[in-house]
Amino acid sequence: MTKKFGRRKSMMFGGLIFLVGAIINAAAVHISMLIIGRVLLGIGVGFANQSVPLYLSEMSPYNYRGTFTVCFQLMIIIGILVANLFNYFFAKIEGGWGWRLSLGLAGVPAIIIIISSLFLSDTPNSLVNRGREEEAKTLLKRIRGVENVDAEFNDILAARNEARLVQSPWQNIFKSRCYRPQLVMSILIPFFQQFTGINVIMFYAPVLFKTIGFGSDASLMSAVITGVINVLATCVSIGFADRWGRRTLFLEGGVQMLIFQIAVAALIGVKFGVTGDVTELPKWFAIVVVICICFYVAGFAWSWGPLGWLYPSEIFSLEIRSAGQSVNVAVNMFFTFLVAQVFLGMLCTMKFGLFIFFGFFVVLMTLFCYFFMPETKNIPIEEMTKIWRDHWFTIEQCTKKHVQISSSPTQRQTAYIPFFPHTTFPKPLFFSSISISAILTKEEQEESKSIFNFKAYMLEKANSVNKALEEAVLLRVPFKIHESMRYSLLAGGKRGQAHSLYCIL
Repeated sequence: MTKKFGRRKSMMFGGLIFLVGAIINAAAVHISMLIIGRVLLGIGVGFANQSVPLYLSEMSPYNYRGTFTVCFQLMIIIGILVANLFNYFFAKIEGGWGWRLSLGLAGVPAIIIIISSLFLSDTPNSLVNRGREEEAKTLLKRIRGVENVDAEFNDILAARNEARLVQSPWQNIFKSRCYRPQLVMSILIPFFQQFTGINVIMFYAPVLFKTIGFGSDASLMSAVITGVINVLATCVSIGFADRWGRRTLFLEGGVQMLIFQIAVAALIGVKFGVTGDVTELPKWFAIVVVICICFYVAGFAWSWGPLGWLYPSEIFSLEIRSAGQSVNVAVNMFFTFLVAQVFLGMLCTMKFGLFIFFGFFVVLMTLFCYFFMPETKNIPIEEMTKIWRDHWFTIEQCTKKHVQISSSPTQRQTAYIPFFPHTTFPKPLFFSSISISAILTKEEQEESKSIFNFKAYMLEKANSVNKALEEAVLLRVPFKIHESMRYSLLAGGKRGQAHSLYCIL
């Protein structure tokens, strides 16, 4: 729906569903009404979580994309904080009206989304994807504040032209090896985000604090305190996501969360042991526990919290962007539900070991980030495929023909061309190294301005190279040759030669 009708209408539809769910919940007279209302709320949240990060990442200038998209997470946690504050006072209302006001209040942000979407423009990428190119260019001039937007607009057009070659984004994202790294990211990032244990704190902070010995009012106020820390730390991420980069914040946040999860586990373990018998906490001990949890929340809030939404929204190429973000949201919602359902049982069974359990996943996700996640800071979203093209995780996966037409005549051109495509050799071949370099003359560049002409030209060149290689191959040894290699137009430079040495496996 987001791809067909645009980001703006998807947000509006999600807001409408969310509003209906809030009304049903507030007016509930039976448990079935509460269930139906919650289902509708979940659908509305799904639409918003899928479309809003895409909208922000596509509307933002590339050098401020992190800042604007992190604001999405900031608004989420401000909403959580405001909800906790209202619930603190609604809990004191007698006569059964408190919970109705609490559930009905969810309709306020839904109304804001609906009204806002009436005045918002759709993104240039979405307009171009639906054939409204003139409108997209006019919008791009308006949101960038300059008249000359040809470079960015041409990048969007090139991405759209390549996206049209993909007929079934859902089939491609799951079956094409070229999109395998992005698919892995869209699944593991939300998985790890939920298994940091943050929603345990945000959902059940009052219950958790009460369980370890805080009074009722004290536990609720402690939850409010962690909410304030969450907001303040996310503001730090807004200022530094585009300055320090995504990887730095991911890694720092992971280490910080691990340290304070271990600290909380040790404190609770020393105080309550394996029996979990609750005794009255000394004031100083309670303060230390809250401080450790606040540092843990801060570590999440300036790293995996906002970047868990930012990073997946910017890594997908246009042809699979909506499908990829949908996968990300679905995985996120599923594991949010799973963790929320099993937490209380795990807390009763594992006691302080629950924090060690989540700490194990923090270790895994930090290692995953270090080895697998490329930096996306200051990369235009239309050129994001360049990051994956050069990343080691992709280089042996991708068989996709990719063409990047530079907006500037001074930039170099690179392309993926199939090498022995769809061919299985009876005895695999081994090449110690193959370097293919070529220079397009000025006349050839003029003849190849069209993305389709350029592809045809490159295929012709590649076919002639393939034929020459097949005739030259005399050595056969038991190694598998990769199906694709880089045909690099980097003027025979060292970097170009190095990049084209990918016929070794």
